[in-house]
Amino acid sequence: MRRVYLDHQATTKLHPEVKKVLIENLDLFGNPQTIYYEGRQAKEALAEARREVADLINAEPEEIFFTSSGAESNNWLIKGIAETYEGRGKHIISSPIEHLSIINPLRRLAKDGFSITFLPVDKYGLIDPEEVKKAIKKDTILITIQSASNEIGTIQPIAEIGKIAEEHKIFFHTDAVAGAGILKIDVKEIKISALSLSAHTFYGPKGVGALYLKKGVRISPLIEGGSQEGGKRAGTENLLGIIGMGKAALIAKREMENREKKLKPLRDTLIREIPSRMERVYLTGHPTIRLPNHCSFCVEFIEGEAMLLFLDEEGIAAASGSACTSQTLKSSHVLAALGIEPALAQGSIIFTLGEENTEEDIFYLLEKFPPIVGRLREMSPLYAKYLKEKLSA
Repeated sequence: MRRVYLDHQATTKLHPEVKKVLIENLDLFGNPQTIYYEGRQAKEALAEARREVADLINAEPEEIFFTSSGAESNNWLIKGIAETYEGRGKHIISSPIEHLSIINPLRRLAKDGFSITFLPVDKYGLIDPEEVKKAIKKDTILITIQSASNEIGTIQPIAEIGKIAEEHKIFFHTDAVAGAGILKIDVKEIKISALSLSAHTFYGPKGVGALYLKKGVRISPLIEGGSQEGGKRAGTENLLGIIGMGKAALIAKREMENREKKLKPLRDTLIREIPSRMERVYLTGHPTIRLPNHCSFCVEFIEGEAMLLFLDEEGIAAASGSACTSQTLKSSHVLAALGIEPALAQGSIIFTLGEENTEEDIFYLLEKFPPIVGRLREMSPLYAKYLKEKLSA
């Protein structure tokens, strides 16, 4: 059966060049913390990967700390800043549409006496920088706002928020997991103090991420023990994963412009064609200020999980709600923050494209998706009620 993979926010395939470098380094077994030949070889590979990841975001290599994931980077930054700087203040600014690896640590800090301001977002999920200014207090120590949403694709005005944070001498962190490898991010230009990355969202291996920390930003260790990662995160490094992440970062920087040129027209075809082929289908997120590979909708009267199962039967992989909550029946906290009614939010469907997708994949989806929606609506009591009311009107 034809398979069309359209869930690149959940994960991406290994890039062939990443796969090749992983195979080439399978026998590189030395521990980078040792001083003999095998250790020195491993240490050189670790340093090269650090340079490559730093280069992707225009950071310095010593500002990159490897972690196991973007979620770990987010957790570490929030808890580490709170612990290190709570003497300066206990107020943090964020948004209600962040990934749960941001939201949940903030909720835990709130139980420990921190004050959290979740900024309002408009119907597209955009944050107004003026709201950031209004939310700042004397004891604000951190602003954490994602670069782009994995669920609705909206890109935030990170540069404007970074300028505000710098003027008020407040640490500014962005979760860049959803946009890395597609959006150009220059940490020096946009005045960021910290940034989270995850390799598997830009064609690298799973189980490896990174936290950028600007020079001078202190943070308490995540794992105490050895001297790895500057003494901030103990534990023997995931060397092979880190090598793969470095290669994926190198490729991402080289291919970023081409990826956008290829994916944006495919995305725009879906944004234009899907609502035109079915009634009561609504785009979520901003129509234009969004990731070039991302389109998301709410389909009225049916549930996202049912659409995913029917699409999978036709060989199409997609998502509903965030990838991390797609196996739950909870309403999306992101769609709720946009003011979308829970019943409509249950019909969330997300298509995220990757560099291997083609026009044929898009036309295949456009051929298969409307009949699936039609079949599910035939079984929907909500749709039956809608038709009855429509006929009697």
